[in-house]
Amino acid sequence: MWRGILAIVIGVVAVAWPGITINAFVLLFAVYAFFNAGLELVLMTAARGTGPVVGRLLLAVVNIAAGVLAIAWPGLTALVLVIMVAAWAFVAGIAEVVLAFGRGETAGQRAMLALTGLVSLAFGVVLALRPDIGAVVLAQVFGLFSIVSGVSALVAAANLKTHGGQSHTSTPARAQ
Repeated sequence: MWRGILAIVIGVVAVAWPGITINAFVLLFAVYAFFNAGLELVLMTAARGTGPVVGRLLLAVVNIAAGVLAIAWPGLTALVLVIMVAAWAFVAGIAEVVLAFGRGETAGQRAMLALTGLVSLAFGVVLALRPDIGAVVLAQVFGLFSIVSGVSALVAAANLKTHGGQSHTSTPARAQ
């Protein structure tokens, strides 16, 4: 129940104030970069040989630089993250369209793969053409997803409470 309430609150904030959500994503990216740098430094101490040590040290430096740049230029970081999502959506869309013409799929499966591929392609193109608006759209889509997920969690919690914590499934009748 609490997870559902938290998801709804986060979703409302993301939809109402997408700028705050974008900044939170950038901050999370910076925290991830710093955490990953620390992990590389720890792994560096366990590495045997000069090559792995130098490689891990370079990765740690790159991660620290990425975290600092994310904090120093959050707008640029958000733009880069949107472009990365656009590239991912574009490549995934192409892959799904190609898979739609593969062997062994039913007509319905091919149609669904082609449709989701085309939607993903269109999403990637739109984000690439307008990444400034894309960041706001991504934040709002995240918010809407979070709200729906939260409502779903609350309904599941209410259903669980109504049925006394037991799964509500029907049992087949016994033959007599």
